[in-house]
Amino acid sequence: MPATRPQTTVPAAAEKISRKGFLRNLGIFFALIGPGIITSNVDNDAGGITTYSLAGSEFGLTLLWVLIPTTLALIVIQEMCARMGVVSGKGLSELIRERFGAKVTFYLMVALFLTNFGNAISNFAGVAASMEIFGVSKYISVPLSAFFVWWLVVKGSYKSVEKVFLVACFFYISYIISGFLAKPDWALIGEQLITPTIRFEADFLTMAVGLVGTTIAPWMQFYLQSSVVDKGLKAEDYQYARMDVIFGSVIVHVVAFFIIMLCAVTIFQAGIKIETAKDAALALAPLAGKYCTWLFAFGLLNASLFAASILPLSTAYTICEAFGWESSLNRKFAEAPQFYGLYSLMIFLGASVILFPNIPLIPIMFYSQVINGLLLPFVLIFILILINDRKIMGTYVNGWVLNLISYLTIIALIFLSGMMFYTSLR
Repeated sequence: MPATRPQTTVPAAAEKISRKGFLRNLGIFFALIGPGIITSNVDNDAGGITTYSLAGSEFGLTLLWVLIPTTLALIVIQEMCARMGVVSGKGLSELIRERFGAKVTFYLMVALFLTNFGNAISNFAGVAASMEIFGVSKYISVPLSAFFVWWLVVKGSYKSVEKVFLVACFFYISYIISGFLAKPDWALIGEQLITPTIRFEADFLTMAVGLVGTTIAPWMQFYLQSSVVDKGLKAEDYQYARMDVIFGSVIVHVVAFFIIMLCAVTIFQAGIKIETAKDAALALAPLAGKYCTWLFAFGLLNASLFAASILPLSTAYTICEAFGWESSLNRKFAEAPQFYGLYSLMIFLGASVILFPNIPLIPIMFYSQVINGLLLPFVLIFILILINDRKIMGTYVNGWVLNLISYLTIIALIFLSGMMFYTSLR
């Protein structure tokens, strides 16, 4: 008798096809991720870590709940920018210029440049502070780090730079490990996380605005959309871009949670006053052990170097797109002189300021985050108008739920900003 061919059952065949489809989609996702995860993680820069450290050390666990609504808001805002990028193929500042004209764009670019410059200074301050913990002078660490981030971007392509940035994202795990080393009371933390606390005091409201400003910064929206375009993502890649944004938005808040929590259960409970992230790292040694200090300092160094690359890059993307200049990491210096020139200028100026003695770094680092929070509502209004323009987005315009969340975010930010100024004046 002829040998019979073994039959594959329908469920087994379906399972095999399903597994292949899952692996294929997973492979595509890992090939297309980058802009969302990188943009969100770099938001935990030196200024952000300082703000989180101050929030935990000065107000304990009372501001943890702010991370929940800001997570939702960040997902919605970043998703809109990613969607605009894949559908229009243009950066946010280019769309703003085309829709609102050169005059409005010019003033917006001036405000963004000044805000980003303050952030760039804070990141080189973070490099100096973290390396001083390991016994390295800022006169060595800052010039070397400035040259490294300049060389990385100017000599690389988008793909090579993105790979380095994705590796840098992994090292934020040092803050999570530090949080567990402190052995906190998780029941109390969970209670504070879901219990909103609001104090109508200038310091409390300023810190709340600073937390929002450092978590949902204006520059992030410009960088995300520009990097989506530079990566070459199209409308058919939208579902993967959206997953990238959601994953990044959650991760950035997990890191922020652990920094605030760590400082709250150690420094705040010990009644120690700090002014910088470096102070926070050093204060952790007697409270949670030297390994906790080293991990905190390493996280600060990684975050500072990471952001020292991204923030000048975001500024170069944004301004060059606004004025119609070539802006791409896949171009050489001679092909995009304005783009690389702006990037180089931001790094040179940001690093140079840190080398001057007696520079008031704390106000620069903290209030640059507050200015982010004040500028954000205006940027969000531009985004909402553009994302609902059918001439640009076609069928990819917002639904009513996304519009509602976006408008509530704008109203909440305006309210917080107004109360901050009112209580400060009183």
